[in-house]
Amino acid sequence: MSAPADTTDTKEIPEATVLFAGDSGDGMQITGSQFTLASAYAQNDLATLPDYPAEIRAPAGTTFGVSAFQLHFGAEEVRTPGEKVDLLVAMNAAALKVHLHRVRPGGTIIVNVNAFEEKDLTKADLDQNPLTDGTLDDYQVQEVPLTEITREALSDTDLSLQKVDRSKNMFALGLALWMYSRPVEPAQEWIREKFGDKPAIRDANLTVLEKGFHYGETVDAIGTRYEVNEAAMAPGTYRAVRGAEALALGLVAASVKSDLRLFYGSYPITPASDILHELSEHKNFGVITFQAEDEIAAATSALGASFGGDLGVCATSGPGVALKTETIGLGVMTELPLVVIDMQRGGPSTGLPTKPEQGDLLQAVYGRNGEAPLPVLAATSPGDCFHTAYEACRIAAKYRTPVLVLADGYLGNGSEAWRIPDTDTLPAFDVDFETEATERTMHKDQDGNDQFLPYVRDPETLARAWARPGTPDLEHRLGGLEKEHQTGNVSYDAENHQKMVEIRAQKVQNVTQDIPPTQVYGHSDGDLLVLGWGSTKGAIEEATERAVDQGRRVGSVVLRHVWPLPADLGDVIDRFDRVLVPELNNGQLIRVLRDQYPNRDFTPLNKIQGRPFRAEEIVEKIGSLLGRPAPA
Repeated sequence: MSAPADTTDTKEIPEATVLFAGDSGDGMQITGSQFTLASAYAQNDLATLPDYPAEIRAPAGTTFGVSAFQLHFGAEEVRTPGEKVDLLVAMNAAALKVHLHRVRPGGTIIVNVNAFEEKDLTKADLDQNPLTDGTLDDYQVQEVPLTEITREALSDTDLSLQKVDRSKNMFALGLALWMYSRPVEPAQEWIREKFGDKPAIRDANLTVLEKGFHYGETVDAIGTRYEVNEAAMAPGTYRAVRGAEALALGLVAASVKSDLRLFYGSYPITPASDILHELSEHKNFGVITFQAEDEIAAATSALGASFGGDLGVCATSGPGVALKTETIGLGVMTELPLVVIDMQRGGPSTGLPTKPEQGDLLQAVYGRNGEAPLPVLAATSPGDCFHTAYEACRIAAKYRTPVLVLADGYLGNGSEAWRIPDTDTLPAFDVDFETEATERTMHKDQDGNDQFLPYVRDPETLARAWARPGTPDLEHRLGGLEKEHQTGNVSYDAENHQKMVEIRAQKVQNVTQDIPPTQVYGHSDGDLLVLGWGSTKGAIEEATERAVDQGRRVGSVVLRHVWPLPADLGDVIDRFDRVLVPELNNGQLIRVLRDQYPNRDFTPLNKIQGRPFRAEEIVEKIGSLLGRPAPA
């Protein structure tokens, strides 16, 4: 069933933002994901923001149990999940109460009128019915008896009332697909595959999906239908990808390109668990996944895999990084490659486990005992998670060091249109193991016996020699005690300790030779530089574009390599009069910048609300800093 190619009431628009909201059991994430899939098939650029409640099962109908999914799609470049919503689909009164403020004036609201009875209003803590008290006068409201229609459509089935009501999200999906001229076939195909072994549920969902689609065609009150044309995107093969999926695929690509077996140790924690779920599907690439009994075991198993010559990786979220700290320090001392992915979330402690925050940067850069530096990378978009994971593995293996990758729930759960890369174009990833005794790596011990020198270093990178255990003549020991230069023997010598600390620090600084020149978006010099890191990229670049359109000389840089900082970053900063640093924390990158560039002034813009930046928030701050009205 395809959408009509041309209708008289269709209005062409460049982009739109849609938000589905309802109970955590209403299937809003599935609804949003299927609308996203349809938009990808329509070849729109897109970005999403799933919004989960933290409670496992909050009381139905309450505001703290609302689950939502926001999607911004367009024929133009899409950098963020959108700011003001054009269409809100509210499955109950609580969903409307929580998300009404996000709808633009004049926007469309579709409400399930069957979920606005007195008991529903009470659960949502509403004194009056917003459908009748004038609250919605500034919006185009469509009151749809969604529950009633779903029950009528499935009245001749043997399904329980509970299972019937679970299908109502497909009605909402069908209606939304019709309103925005989305193809319905992808959702139909997904239903057939998902419920192939449950024909009654399969047929029920297909029936209700079709009912929702045709409801838009037959009900005059729906009004205008919208059409969003294909986006002008670079040639290639695209798919909608979530950040967690892209991280997993980046790890697999690194394993294949390096010819290192991928070992992934993990303990389940929100929102990092999806990486484990994805990697467990790729055993055909030789991937080994291990669900450990705790965070410490997950990290130590990964480091042990690296000792054995594999590519050891683990991931966690928020408080899990603290538990892995001792193992990360061991990786710094033994100088073994280890990749640790931190899917940041609101903290401290359990905090806001389903909400994004950039709260772990200082922990990533400084948060270990002793002098234990390591490279820190931060993914900037769901698709960039692939390249960041790949780059982290490459740096870890090349420099023989643990590497921390910072993402967050916004990236991990969010998705975008992603051009699948040609693996032949990925950076070279060659790993050289020591396989035999050479003059460079051997010496005579005090007894005259040949001894392998595991801490002989590459002069360019300062990476030590890496030999797989069991390699003939290359037997050696590793451990957490300080090592003697070259021999790797335990050493308490004071001068040796200082030398090894300085070498390890310099080795990490040498990573700057692998960091490409800093690219400035917007003006390359001028009044203000907006400098951020990680997932703030979309909002920062959109804000920069708006500021430039206003006639302001503004540029922006969003860091993927957070530590060490790019070698040319200081020169970029010096080309601007002022520097604004937006972060989803209370000011962490700005502390690093003030330490590295003490003669420059940096202005913070902090947001700690469990939600990503909106571009308009950054635009407003730019205006207040420049202190003059934008030219007409």
